[in-house]
Amino acid sequence: MAGIASVSRKLLAGRRKKLRQKRQTKIFQAIWRTLAVTGLASSLLWVTLQPIWVLKNPKDIVISGNQLLSDQAIESLLKLSYPQSLWRIQPSRIASALQQQPTIAKAIVTRRLFPPGLIVQVHERIPVAVAQMHREQTNSGNGNKKVSVGLLDANGVLMPLEQFNSLNSTVKVPTLKVIGSPEQYRPYWTQLYQATSQSTVKVIEIDWRDPTNLILKTEIGKVHFGVPTSRLPEQIKLLAQMRHLPLQLSPNQIDYIDLKNPDHPIVQMNQTQRKINSKTP
Repeated sequence: MAGIASVSRKLLAGRRKKLRQKRQTKIFQAIWRTLAVTGLASSLLWVTLQPIWVLKNPKDIVISGNQLLSDQAIESLLKLSYPQSLWRIQPSRIASALQQQPTIAKAIVTRRLFPPGLIVQVHERIPVAVAQMHREQTNSGNGNKKVSVGLLDANGVLMPLEQFNSLNSTVKVPTLKVIGSPEQYRPYWTQLYQATSQSTVKVIEIDWRDPTNLILKTEIGKVHFGVPTSRLPEQIKLLAQMRHLPLQLSPNQIDYIDLKNPDHPIVQMNQTQRKINSKTP
């Protein structure tokens, strides 16, 4: 029995020794990991604080995607001072500020590490029409209206013309003119613009001032569409079928073309009305 007890004590002592060794090993590994992480973090902090990670001038900024606004114009919108620590710059905040500009639809800003710099990608709003708006003048008792001018993109976003001019952009003023309140025609604008831009009949002016009668000034004359509805694309297609109308009638004889009812188009003459076939070649 004494021999068995002696063996058991030796086994227990051996196990305790192994457990102590394991604990010591774990403690050593934990200390080593802590030192390694601390050293790495310190190294990274040291590297980031070095003068190399600094924007020295606008040449350290790479701008792409701009067609209308110059690089200098976009740089002015960034509102950065130089020299500027690359790590103090917040790309998401700069991108958000750029997207607040009416001329920029989307912006992505990222840091570039080698060499240090910023990458700015923009998607501009391309003007497709000149918007002419008439608003009542304040404190005016004579009913005079103030005319203001802006630019519209294909989605109906209104952009101040002055902003393009102030940014020294290369924007060309579109030939298409839209008259009326943007709030009134915005629900139909995208649909109408897509249809007219694809039409074989050139549209020069779109008049939305009368909410009960949309009027288009085209190369074959004025066209009345009535109240804008979902049938606008159908009416525009019908207008394209009438593109040879000036060969049949003198433009001086035509007052306007009435397409309020696409099923029964009418040419309103200066003296009489002449119904025409909607399938006129």
